Amino acid sequence: MGRGAAAPAVIRDSATVAELLRQRLRELKRSSKDLAEAVEVPPEYIDELIDGSRRPPLPGRTDLYERMTSFLRLGRNDLVNRARAERASTTTRGPGLQSDVKRQLLDLCEPATAKQLERKRTKASAVELTDILERLVGVTQGAVRRVLDDQIGLRLSATHAGRSYEDMRLRVLDFLDATPETVTLEHLSEFVLPRVARWDVDLKTGVLRVVLRAQEPRERVRRTGRSSGIRRGPAEE
Repeated sequence: MGRGAAAPAVIRDSATVAELLRQRLRELKRSSKDLAEAVEVPPEYIDELIDGSRRPPLPGRTDLYERMTSFLRLGRNDLVNRARAERASTTTRGPGLQSDVKRQLLDLCEPATAKQLERKRTKASAVELTDILERLVGVTQGAVRRVLDDQIGLRLSATHAGRSYEDMRLRVLDFLDATPETVTLEHLSEFVLPRVARWDVDLKTGVLRVVLRAQEPRERVRRTGRSSGIRRGPAEE
């Protein structure tokens, strides 16, 4: 903490992210607009976090906590730990992806595999398909997360789209924080379809292979705990 900075009050372990934001803004005599400018999002986003109408974003998919922590002069994990606890306490398994979202994601699948998936009509198979498609969305979110680190590219995208830089950042952040229940067709058109050339899954082993379009770094393979393989290369090989 810098010399002359306001000393933080004792922070309750049970304090929510919203309460912690309010507390530190009050102690530092700063406004929610000041915080919004520091983290480069529209003021309405911070207002929604503070009043509790927006749940805290998933820590692993955002750069907001590092920025807010620096501005509010908090301990490194004060916000992150509270965000994780809040999300864990409110996470419930919903109905999954919407039917029109499933349809578009299946259209990107290798045709033979897509036919096999569509032939399965049992409840267990429906759950399996939903799980596969949710993993596919998660792969795309991992790729999109890097967009936040490319400030110049994001500013150019904002200019081309006729949006402010802050609004463009918010669109990216909203997609990164989307759940299976909240992924929309707009998310697909803006973030998924421009990046995913095609995908396939081995129905015996569950290994998911995703080929990202050519603008992504080429030929880098990563595997997750759910045995997902990602290849980056041209749309057609």
